[in-house]
Amino acid sequence: MHICLFDIDGTLLKSGGAGKAAIEAALVEDFGVTLRTNVSYSGRTDPAIGRDLLQFHDVDATPENWQRLIEGYLARLPAALAKHDGEILPGIAALLELLSEREDVAVGLLTGNIHRGAQAKLSHFDLWHYFAFGGFGDKHFDRDDVAREALTAIRSRFDGTVATERIFVIGDTPLDVRCARAIGARAVAVATGWHTPDQLAPSEPDLLLDDLADAEPLLRLL
Repeated sequence: MHICLFDIDGTLLKSGGAGKAAIEAALVEDFGVTLRTNVSYSGRTDPAIGRDLLQFHDVDATPENWQRLIEGYLARLPAALAKHDGEILPGIAALLELLSEREDVAVGLLTGNIHRGAQAKLSHFDLWHYFAFGGFGDKHFDRDDVAREALTAIRSRFDGTVATERIFVIGDTPLDVRCARAIGARAVAVATGWHTPDQLAPSEPDLLLDDLADAEPLLRLL
């Protein structure tokens, strides 16, 4: 059995900035602050992004304020997805359909999105049904810990029978490559997010692709 763990934003789809717009609207409208600084979103978990947004706007990053922020985000996300010009990235729909038909491959998620946010984004693009397990950002500030959660889910789901070298983490940032290494998995980097191939190459993925329009190099690994 091979396991493919996909990142969401910049790998499976682009939301057109819907997630960023939704969480920043929640910050401004629910906490009464003026948005005055941007934080780094690429490759990070929702809790890490939310913590920085709160702290940079002089709001205590307490569990209560985090919950208030994330509930506001989730409430605004469907409308933001409908408003923004998002898209499924090249080759993804065909690849997921192909992988779903193979008995020797299982498909999951490894994402910094919280579970409900991941479900909202993927459901909007009719992709959620492909993913039955994975690691999510609900409890983690560090993406490596999300990878460890995904590994625990794999071991539980497949009774510990999957070797880590048969796990492939597919993402668009150096952090995706790093978290693959944290669990002994192989890394596939795609330049469909904010990072160019030249920027991804120093992280030394096992496979580096411009996109997944031609998935044959990935399929050969499986």
